Amino acid sequence: MLSRQRLAALSAPRTPIAFTTRTWNPRLLSAARNPARLQSLTPRSRPSSAVSSFSTYPALGKQKGKGFFDGTSEPLSEEEIKANLEKAEAEEKEVAEAKTSSSDAPAGSGSPAAPPESPDGKGSAAGAGGSSGEGGSGDGGKRGRKPGDRALTKPLVPEIYPQVMAIPIAKRPLFPGFYKAITIKDPNVAAAISEMIKRGQPYVGAFLFKDENADDDVIRSRDDVHDVGVFAQITSAFPMNNPGGEGTSLTAILYPHRRIKLSELIPPGAADAAAPPAEGEPAPEPIPKPAEETAQKGDVVASFEESAVAPKPEVTQKQYEPTSFLRKYPVSLVNVENLTEEPYDPKSQVVRAVTNEIVNVFKEVASMNSLFRDQISTFSMSQSTGNVMSEPAKLADFAAAVSAGEPAELQEVLSSLNVEERMHKALLVLKKEHVNAQLQSKITKDVESKITKRQREYWLMEQMKGIRRELGIESDGKDKLVERFKEKADKLAMPEAVRKVFDEELNKLAHLEPAASEFNVTRNYLDWLTQIPWGQRSAENFGIQNAMKVLDEDHYGLKDVKDRILEFIAVGKLRGTVEGKILCFVGPPGVGKTSIGKSIARALNREYYRFSVGGLTDVAEIKGHRRTYVGALPGRVIQALKKCKTENPLILIDEIDKIGRGYQGDPSSALLELLDPEQNSSFLDHYMDVPVDLSKVLFVCTANLTDTIPRPLLDRMEVIRLSGYVSDEKMAIAERYLAPQAQDLAGLKGADVTLTEEAIAELIKSYCRESGVRNLKKQIEKVYRKSALKIVQDLGEEVLPEEKALTDEGKAALEESEKAKEEEGEASKATEGTAKETETTEQPRVALKIPDSVHVVIGKENLKDYVGPPVFTSDRLYDVTPPGVTMGLAWTQMGGTAMYVESILQSALTSSSRPSLEITGNLKTVMKESSAIAYSFAKSLMAKEFPGNHFFDKAKIHVHVPEGAVQKDGPSAGITMATSLLSLALDKPVDPTIAMTGELTLTGKVLRIGGLREKTVAARRAGCKTIIFPDDNMSDWLELPENIKEGLEGRPASWYSEVFDLIFPDLDREAANKSRIIHEEKSDHDSEKSE
Repeated sequence: MLSRQRLAALSAPRTPIAFTTRTWNPRLLSAARNPARLQSLTPRSRPSSAVSSFSTYPALGKQKGKGFFDGTSEPLSEEEIKANLEKAEAEEKEVAEAKTSSSDAPAGSGSPAAPPESPDGKGSAAGAGGSSGEGGSGDGGKRGRKPGDRALTKPLVPEIYPQVMAIPIAKRPLFPGFYKAITIKDPNVAAAISEMIKRGQPYVGAFLFKDENADDDVIRSRDDVHDVGVFAQITSAFPMNNPGGEGTSLTAILYPHRRIKLSELIPPGAADAAAPPAEGEPAPEPIPKPAEETAQKGDVVASFEESAVAPKPEVTQKQYEPTSFLRKYPVSLVNVENLTEEPYDPKSQVVRAVTNEIVNVFKEVASMNSLFRDQISTFSMSQSTGNVMSEPAKLADFAAAVSAGEPAELQEVLSSLNVEERMHKALLVLKKEHVNAQLQSKITKDVESKITKRQREYWLMEQMKGIRRELGIESDGKDKLVERFKEKADKLAMPEAVRKVFDEELNKLAHLEPAASEFNVTRNYLDWLTQIPWGQRSAENFGIQNAMKVLDEDHYGLKDVKDRILEFIAVGKLRGTVEGKILCFVGPPGVGKTSIGKSIARALNREYYRFSVGGLTDVAEIKGHRRTYVGALPGRVIQALKKCKTENPLILIDEIDKIGRGYQGDPSSALLELLDPEQNSSFLDHYMDVPVDLSKVLFVCTANLTDTIPRPLLDRMEVIRLSGYVSDEKMAIAERYLAPQAQDLAGLKGADVTLTEEAIAELIKSYCRESGVRNLKKQIEKVYRKSALKIVQDLGEEVLPEEKALTDEGKAALEESEKAKEEEGEASKATEGTAKETETTEQPRVALKIPDSVHVVIGKENLKDYVGPPVFTSDRLYDVTPPGVTMGLAWTQMGGTAMYVESILQSALTSSSRPSLEITGNLKTVMKESSAIAYSFAKSLMAKEFPGNHFFDKAKIHVHVPEGAVQKDGPSAGITMATSLLSLALDKPVDPTIAMTGELTLTGKVLRIGGLREKTVAARRAGCKTIIFPDDNMSDWLELPENIKEGLEGRPASWYSEVFDLIFPDLDREAANKSRIIHEEKSDHDSEKSE
């Protein structure tokens, strides 16, 4: 029975896998375990049993060059050959005994006895095709063998497998000899793989997607994948749940064996349509499945026996296709052909050189990447020869398999059949991996060095603290900080509420760890709390004589301002304090508002602090930031107290009229609390969050005008106005203050350089006509700078050598600097901008003395050589004014100025002309209304006083105010415009030395105006002798200093009739009452027509 079964197994044409006979040659078994032994066997020792084209017979797999681990082994020694022969004879005896003991065994024991593993050592985990049933024995047909022992039986990998199921791979290709785990999401593909494993045919073709983003388990088109792939074996597979609970997927472990090329794609569903079974020819029978558990263990072999004895006649004519069972699944099948490497010379110098280079790069990468090092060790241990240099092709595949290269580059390595070309491409991919490893190693070293340095510093600091504590040299930093804050607080007279907050914060600090973020916030708050001068005041000086001396030293003139300051000091002398006063100096630029505030601080012996609020839009600058913000600070006032270290400094708030307003709040509203004497005794800063007494602080504000200051804020301040300076005041200021300061700044102190009075007067008259003296100061400094340049150029280097100006330290620093420039190279360029200590010194130069032989005099004649041609060529725009031109006075931010009004007659007065009025000069709305009022009043006056003069009935008048680029507005030019129109109507010129200002009503009433002081200064500067102003401003006129009114005659007026009498005192009323209209003569044509 055994022979019949054996015969049936060998002769059956449709047997899916050729099962070998029981008659095993012990020498062959020994040779299978020892490749060297196999090569020494004669052909007679090989089994002669027939196998199919898909045979898993071990001898078919043991061919040279098939698989990486199948290389030729080293020859055995004589002792090893003798030992192998003795072992083979012992095995033959065991087999003979087994035959005798199992002569009555059933047919189910006909499976091969533990065939050797596949050449690559990676057999299928599911060997269903290699055993004949559950009860089949794999070792001499012994019954009762355990299933675990049967699992060790692994079928060999078929060399020829023309049609396989194709699985597309994304991201990177597979390389022969290296495992790869893939996830199958398609349930049909997963089911097909499961059946393949059950049938003992776990072989697939893996091909790389051309699109990196593709994600599918079925190949739809041949163009979607690369043609060259790998023939892989599924070594194991297990299901796993998808994230989100959407079904299950299959994870399969693939072991690629060789390269294959895709020759034809059979997409899902196309296999049955392309090759339908013919009539009368049934589909191929699937591989026989194991019998039921209740059947006898010999049933499966019996089924083979029956199929072998009585085969179906129609089946014998058709060759069996092992993948036919996959056609019932919608999977992609491909026809493939094996790819073999092109022959190469192992002794080629190029191959050896590239191999050595790959090995060297592996060593360098392994030294930097531990994961790489582990992979290389595993690969080296898996070599059958133990020498990676003997398999350059396999080495190239390994280099590409472990490198993180681009998919296209890795596919080129897989597609290369030329070993030398493949090694070059693999070396390129490996070099890129080397560069990445170098960069990663550098980043890692940098991070580790920083961390190590910090840890080392922290460790040393902790050691130092511990040593100091042990020696009693220094206590802990936090304890010392708490003690220091306590000492500072004990020296201050903190209010009770502030002291309570301080104790709470100090207790919090003592219980906080220094590493906590709240520690620094609390420490900074306590630092500010202890730096405010609680109860610390400077001794004030209320001496009147001392105050007068200081004010006269710093300022000339300003008698009314000085008197107000002296009154302020006198009250403080009697009360013992000057609390509750906020002064505001208002005046044009350059009149000394800021310097007066500094002089007051010096006179009172108070600390001085100044900050500007011009353009300020953030309330936090005044009230401070809350401590919840990062980098929070108190407001400017608290900072002033910290800097001055007294509770009673003088704080100057500059440019209060230019304060802004933004989305952070309104700073002017925040100043209301600060500048209110009733509220600032408990000023609450957002950062400090404790009441601070600011009532002892003297606040002085400055502004150019009061129009932009909010009314509530202006109401809290006492306004002191500073008008501009007249010519004699400017002359005195220039001689006493400006000229000596400018001469000292120009390096001409002690030199015989004289600026004459005539030159200063010319500067004031022709160059600097503004109210202040700032521009005059610039011009005087320019004169002295030009003088210094001329002196240096005339004397030359012989008289003023550079060596004398340098000190010894300066000379040494200069030599070092020149030496460094000579030796300057790449290193110095890298450190450019950092000066060495030897190249700098505190006093490198000394001032040079000008010889006594130098004499320079700047007079009126040579003033042009220093400051250029004059800006103003005359005192007035008109030396002799024609009819219709009148001088008015205007107020500007720069002070007062003279403003002329011009009126002309556009056409001759005829009986056919029509009256009109045109106004130009960039006038704003109020001034346009004033001109219209003046025109109506002038017509009313002419009709009432001079009814025979019909000038306004026929006159086309044009009124213009010069300097059209400057906007003009305000009602104070009413009487000036009316006078200009009346002068034109009466054809009577106005005295050019008369200036006037005042608002006019339709009835002729002259109303009060502002800025009389500035306008008076402007009238005197323009050389006027008479000034007409409203009678309501008589009090302002009387308050003006005598030096301003000197040479001027003030004439107040309540009604315009008084102004008219002052302007036209000698008017011939009869001539003025005559009409100036020209009557047109009738033409001859008109006379004939009338006849």
